Amino acid sequence: QVQLQESGPGLVKPSQTLSLTCTISGGAITTTSTYWSWIRQPPGKGLEWIGSITYFGSTYYSPSLKSRTSISRDTSKNQFTLQLTSVAPEDTAVYYCARHRGVIPSLPDKTLGDWGQGTQVTVSS
Repeated sequence: QVQLQESGPGLVKPSQTLSLTCTISGGAITTTSTYWSWIRQPPGKGLEWIGSITYFGSTYYSPSLKSRTSISRDTSKNQFTLQLTSVAPEDTAVYYCARHRGVIPSLPDKTLGDWGQGTQVTVSS
């Protein structure tokens, strides 16, 4: 059973870079046909896909966030990371990492895939 755990600062100042790490256990980030994603949920709103990195290292980003987003991985640590630059209060959300098989979760659904518990990130000065 794969498990995912998000980690990173809970408070980020406006204009700074948000950095989060997802640590994977019980499965390898290089497992065939797996897609590893960052997804967020702002307060009072639905789930929003941010981007994904595939088992072979290709990346895909939401068009609305692409200019500010970078996802990378460290296969030796079985981790992948999110960097979101120039954050603003609108980026305040619960951030999740997730694993899906065979598809990119552009319309996320918590009943599909394996998810971390989520981490609250607040953007405030």
